[in-house]
Amino acid sequence: MVCAVMTRSASPGFLFLLISFGTILGIAGTDLVLPAVPTMPRELGGTPALAQMVLAAYAAGTLAGLLTFGELGARYSPRKLLVWSLSLFAITSILSAFAPNLEGLVALRFVQGAFGSGPAVFAPGFIQGLYTGDKAAGMFGRLGSIESLTPALAPLAGAFLLQVGGWETSFLVLGGCAVVCAIASKTYGHSLPDRQDALEVHQSYFSIVRKVDFLRHALSQAFSLAGILIFVFGAPAVMTGNLGGGIRDFILLQSCGIANFILASNLSNMLARTFGIERMIVIGTAGLLLGFLLILAYVGSGGESLIVLVPLWVVTNGAFGIRGPIGFHQAIIASKGDHSRGAALVVAAILGVTAAGTAGAAPFLVMGWWPLALTSCLTALFALICLTLIPKSNGGP
Repeated sequence: MVCAVMTRSASPGFLFLLISFGTILGIAGTDLVLPAVPTMPRELGGTPALAQMVLAAYAAGTLAGLLTFGELGARYSPRKLLVWSLSLFAITSILSAFAPNLEGLVALRFVQGAFGSGPAVFAPGFIQGLYTGDKAAGMFGRLGSIESLTPALAPLAGAFLLQVGGWETSFLVLGGCAVVCAIASKTYGHSLPDRQDALEVHQSYFSIVRKVDFLRHALSQAFSLAGILIFVFGAPAVMTGNLGGGIRDFILLQSCGIANFILASNLSNMLARTFGIERMIVIGTAGLLLGFLLILAYVGSGGESLIVLVPLWVVTNGAFGIRGPIGFHQAIIASKGDHSRGAALVVAAILGVTAAGTAGAAPFLVMGWWPLALTSCLTALFALICLTLIPKSNGGP
């Protein structure tokens, strides 16, 4: 697909945008498709519970791909692996648009997720090679913000694409964007640091997981973001199914949540410098749990009105915005130099918890909001437990 493309030089800023775009595609593979999931049983056959497996299968495939690319990146050229990852992701995305039935789409989604995970693995190593010192730390934080923001914005784009061209459109857009990104990566890839010149200390996954600070921050980040994603993944099915609403209701809910998330994430670093990183991560996590508890209390009592749900969702997104970017950055720092494997483990944990929670809640979504709210509430509780019960080491970040 891209083997004959000429190579050209590029600035670090352009390369960061290219790396970020590749990472966004892998994350958007779930969220861009999300609004179309409720329509898939009607279009492809199958049940609403099976349609939720379209989301869970992608998350599970991404988890497998993250760990695989993490190992491959320590042995082969990340530049070449990046191009292969994007190219194969493009192919499977386009094939998904022509899936004959829901079972076939679920199978393709697992493969699509595995191929799309490469950029997220290689991004930290590339950034570490492109920037040094405080600049590298700042770019890690910016990448974390982008990765946290994508699940909030992509569903809105997916809802627009669904209205424009049907459920297949999101897959075709993903495939087309991946083709462009693969060609750009081939064209400018020689400007990226390769395995031999990337400034990383390669370790085994086991040695990273044994670091108590990494475990603490990685798990709390995984459970926090998974709580948000599980709720977002199930919301369209609940709103358009048993509540009899439309995708516009989901757009309203998500748009308001996004606005507060953006505001909070932009304030995150300033608040961390003023009050301390550790304190703001704990406060953000506690706020996230409080938001889901309020949502659970409302829907558990039979409440369904968006007039109440939207403000509660705004509070919940704001709480995650406070802790999301700095939490991701702290987990990467705690990997002690192996940023590729560290990032792979963090994102794998996020997607593993998300896949499990999405699959666990799927059969009960016909009962309304409360199974979804309860699942997200439990994940937020686990995030806070990780911060409070896993001790911080003296040499922690």
